[in-house]
Formats: sequence, structure tokens, C-alpha cells
Amino acid sequence: MIALLLRDLRLSVRAGGGFGLGLAFFLIVTALVPFGVGPEAAILAPIAPGILWVGALLACLLSLDRIFQLDFEDGTLDLLATAPIPMEGAVVMKAVAHWLTTGLPLVIAAPVFGGLLNMPPEGFLWIMGSLALGTPALSMIGAFGAALTVGLKRGGLLLSLLVLPLYIPTLIFGAEAAARGMAGFEAMTPMLMVAGITLGSIALLPFAAAAALRINLR
Repeated sequence: MIALLLRDLRLSVRAGGGFGLGLAFFLIVTALVPFGVGPEAAILAPIAPGILWVGALLACLLSLDRIFQLDFEDGTLDLLATAPIPMEGAVVMKAVAHWLTTGLPLVIAAPVFGGLLNMPPEGFLWIMGSLALGTPALSMIGAFGAALTVGLKRGGLLLSLLVLPLYIPTLIFGAEAAARGMAGFEAMTPMLMVAGITLGSIALLPFAAAAALRINLR
């Protein structure tokens, strides 16, 4: 399974669609917001956590169809189904590779983009912490959605429609945790909720995604 993870990381870096695409989209969203709501710090700073979370969510969504689609088209998924490794483990490795190439760069870049939105420095650790806890859930939920639609041609829109409602709880609690922490209020409860969503996703969704892949491979 480690070899599968390393292979996916190499392919993502070579294709240039992992680190670069997600970060570029994140930057575009962050840079466009001041043009829409105004450049005043009093307007941007309070909404910066929500904007960063929405940008991270959309950046993750942008790359979900690559998790299984290419492997389905070139027959790699058929080989994985007959390999002596559990399909659930392969799903987890795919989700981890997606997070390392999409979610982790967003976590690292969040303070820089937060500065573009006039986010105060005391909010940097909170936005990084909430994204670090929440983006693994986005990758795992996305892997489940990608497994459901892997057999469909041009299933990107359907994948977005399936996944976006499942992203909403993570978005709400993640943005709330960062906003509360930045304002100096108690933020442990929403942080624990984000952590709970991530742990629940990792515990349950690999089995559902593996079952969906087996059905699509029949």
C-alpha cells in the first residue's frame, strides 16, 4: 500500500495537477474576494476564515475526479481489485495521496493567503489548525464520491452534486472554529466537531467507497 501511495504522489507531481492546480485556484478565490466586497480591513478580516475555508473546499473539489478516474480508464483499478491488498486500504491510500498533494499545501499556504485578506496574525494558527483537521475529511468524502461516479463518463458535475452537501458540516465547524479562535472566543467545541467528522469519515467511508468500486468494476 505504501508503494501505491508513492506511485500516486509521483503521478500527481509529474502531472502538475496536484500542488499547482489547487494552490492556484485557492489564490484566485482569495484574490478575487476583495474586488467583490471591498478592500477595507474592517470588512475582510471578519470574513477571512470563511473565505479561506470555501476556497480550500473548492480547491479540493476541483481535483476529486482524478482520484480513481485515470486508474479506471487504464485498468489499474482492475489490477488493484485482484491484488493481495484490501480495496479499503487502497481507497485510504488514494485519499491520503489526494490530501498530501491538495489539502496539505492549502494548510501551509493559508497564513499567506490570510494576509491577503487582512486576517490578523492571531488567526493564522487557528485557520491552519482547523484546515489541518478538516481537509482530511474533504479528501476522504471526495474519495467516496469519486468511487461512486468512477464508471460514469463526464461524471464531474454529478460528483460535485454528491459531495458538496457532505462537505457542509466540515465547512461550518471549520470556519466557525477559525473565526472564534481569531476573535479570542472559545473554539474547542467546533474544533472537536471537525476532528470527529474527520475520524468518522476515515472509519466508515473506506468500506463504502470500496464497495462502490467493486460494483463499478463488475
